[in-house]
Amino acid sequence: MPVPLSQAAQDFLHEKVFAHIATLMKDGSPQVTPLWVDTDGTDILINTATGRIKTANMERDGRVALSVMGLDNAYRCLWVRGVVKSIEPDDELIDQLSLKYTGNPQYQGRSVGETRVTVRIEPIRVMERGLG
Repeated sequence: MPVPLSQAAQDFLHEKVFAHIATLMKDGSPQVTPLWVDTDGTDILINTATGRIKTANMERDGRVALSVMGLDNAYRCLWVRGVVKSIEPDDELIDQLSLKYTGNPQYQGRSVGETRVTVRIEPIRVMERGLG
């Protein structure tokens, strides 16, 4: 059953914070990747590309966990367990994230022929530290 993100968690995710997402490999072992993150107020949003390990893992098994920490204070943290609601082609979110994280309105890390996708993660369990 989904749980709502508190206003403090939403505000934190709108900041320039870094997340690590854990996905599950075919054999059940964890795979962890750092990434940019945001929220629409309900779901947690990330953007990645097709063909990557984390994308394939989430397509196969939508259970994920995220650990998010503040850049100004690593003890401002958010931990989320959730499920992938959707993985949809999208070039807009990566540009929004690029502006947020680098100041550049266009993402500079695109590879030729790459298909960007936005992943919507529904929070199932949320824990906070130092956000209030």
